[in-house]
Amino acid sequence: MVPQGAGSGSDVIARLLSDRLGQALGQPVVIENVPGANGLLALGNTARAQPDGYSLVLAGVSQIAFNPALYKALPYDPSKDFTYLAPIADTPFVLVTSNASGIKSFAQFIEQAKKKNGELTYSSAGVGNSTHIAMELIAATAGVKLMHVPYKGSGAALTAVLSGEVDAMVSVVGATLPQVQAGKVQAIAVLGATRVPQWPQVPTVKEAGLNVPPMPGWYAITGPARLDPRIVATFNTALQKVMADPVVKARLAELSLPPMSGGEAEIRQRAATDTAYWGDFIRKNNIQVE
Repeated sequence: MVPQGAGSGSDVIARLLSDRLGQALGQPVVIENVPGANGLLALGNTARAQPDGYSLVLAGVSQIAFNPALYKALPYDPSKDFTYLAPIADTPFVLVTSNASGIKSFAQFIEQAKKKNGELTYSSAGVGNSTHIAMELIAATAGVKLMHVPYKGSGAALTAVLSGEVDAMVSVVGATLPQVQAGKVQAIAVLGATRVPQWPQVPTVKEAGLNVPPMPGWYAITGPARLDPRIVATFNTALQKVMADPVVKARLAELSLPPMSGGEAEIRQRAATDTAYWGDFIRKNNIQVE
């Protein structure tokens, strides 16, 4: 299961891996998009599934580390209800603006945000998603107000920027690469520790003058709790074969998705670190989903 719609960052990764993973396992791997509610549906389904290895989810940092602080009642416990099979990849985020907005730099973005005082719009994949939290981080640090327009997935949110329906969005780099290269949207700042190789001219947010931490964007294959270790081992053997495929490695590099190493322990450590930092940010800024 993919907790977002077609065209999202997680969907792109899942479809890149699925055919080769099916070949390595000797059986089809079917992708089911289950968007909405910031991943609650997909992860809730996974948590309730039989621990037989046939129901897995490509979970992201927002579903694992952000949701516990966002929801008063969460239909799963990230620390107890899942088996974390393997980390897949990390991703930087980028702030893009619509051509209709006329904003071509981060300085112009902040200038317009101050001038419009709450009327500059941005889309996201939903309240509490990384694409929402990242923009709230920028707004809070810069001391500006923005108008949030949530959508049911990052694909729909990016389409809104492309059409000029909204002014801006924070998106995973891979989803915006074709549109930026075609001149359909403007990339104005990267929310990572370093610049993106494909866009050496685009500064990080910190280089642009705003002191914010890198936005985490990792993905991990996750299954229901109590998966048999033999199932986990079989899956990981197949996954390692797929991740070593030159075509997969090249495509991940093209999408600016550096592969992550390690296993369950590494995922849980990343989750614990991000849950502590971003959970505190979410609570301090009173971001909540009913």
